[in-house]
Amino acid sequence: MDWNQVTQGLLSALGIGLLIGAVRERQHGNGRPLQAGVRTHALLALMGTVAMLLGPPAFLVALLAAAALAWTSYRATSADDPGLTGEITMLTTVLLGGLALQQRALAAALGVVVAILLWAKAPLARFSRELISDQEMRDALLLAACALVVLPMLPVTAVDPWAVLVPYKLWQIVVLVMGTGMLGHVGLRAVGARWGLPVAGFLSGFASSTASVAGFGRSSRASPMLVAPSASAALLANLASLLLFAAILGTTSPALLQASAWPLLTAALVLLGFAALGLRHVPDESVPETSTAKAFQLQHALMIAVAIAAVLLLSEGLRRVFGQAGALVGATVAGLAELHAAAASIASLTASGGLELGKARWGVIALLASASLAKSVLAFLSGGARYGGIVSAGLGGMVIGAALVALGTG
Repeated sequence: MDWNQVTQGLLSALGIGLLIGAVRERQHGNGRPLQAGVRTHALLALMGTVAMLLGPPAFLVALLAAAALAWTSYRATSADDPGLTGEITMLTTVLLGGLALQQRALAAALGVVVAILLWAKAPLARFSRELISDQEMRDALLLAACALVVLPMLPVTAVDPWAVLVPYKLWQIVVLVMGTGMLGHVGLRAVGARWGLPVAGFLSGFASSTASVAGFGRSSRASPMLVAPSASAALLANLASLLLFAAILGTTSPALLQASAWPLLTAALVLLGFAALGLRHVPDESVPETSTAKAFQLQHALMIAVAIAAVLLLSEGLRRVFGQAGALVGATVAGLAELHAAAASIASLTASGGLELGKARWGVIALLASASLAKSVLAFLSGGARYGGIVSAGLGGMVIGAALVALGTG
């Protein structure tokens, strides 16, 4: 037996018990009866460690003894405090004490999580009872089911003869569209339209700017006053996507990134400028009550995934018809559905010598143009004429600016 490990386990268990017990003491400092405080929880944690040292049967006996104590505590305090948090905490302390002997870091981390949950009783109660509406709870549960139940069950291999349609990846698009809508909804509720939507937009762009354009387009229909900030959020999502686009080029072909640096920088500045224009006049009173609004629509997310699947099939068909010579055309068409995959394709061809650097540079511009065209159409379909006009103007300006700089720097 390693006595150093035993000593460290006992010290970890003692720290866990003292931390949890201190939080319980602070929460019951108003005179209400407290059956288990600092000393009790410290002793329970040590009991769990010692029992684990003696073996699983002894640990089971210790756990049953703690359960009996918890039951006695509940019967004594149930009239004034019918909750079970204190009793469950007693059992958890014993379990963490036993775990501290074998996995000290994990036990300590879980002890901190338990202490935080105990301390955050009032904020969590207010959050679940007052801040979240029934509709938002339903949306969150649906999103969790799609991401954590449906997604892991789908095949990760292609199901079509051309090996381009992967159900797992297509359902990821559905989850991303829904998640973008939820992120924008939460941001809007948290800090208002002026800052909530832009921050949510930029962050969601690293996942999928296409999903962001669709998600913010749908949310902009809820209020005409939110069209401009929603469009700015969509443009900021494309700015994040452009940064990821540049990173993929640099990873695959540093020479291509260096050759395209000034056009890409111009594109980023144009996007940032158009996004800032949409945020100039957004008074706080323009923010509507959104607690009863849907954060996303599942049908809308499914439609986006189906459209992307169709474009993937079309692009692969063109690539097979034109062969290697038409790889650039195929990649440009693929950019209608997945910009980053198309960027990796062009960069790989450039790195391997299959595509001249000058042509690849214009291929980068063509990718931005094809992706902007697809997203502009999507913006009109999802958010209407005004939203689509702002988004398409920003994306069009990005492409034109990048092309002009590419011409000027030859």
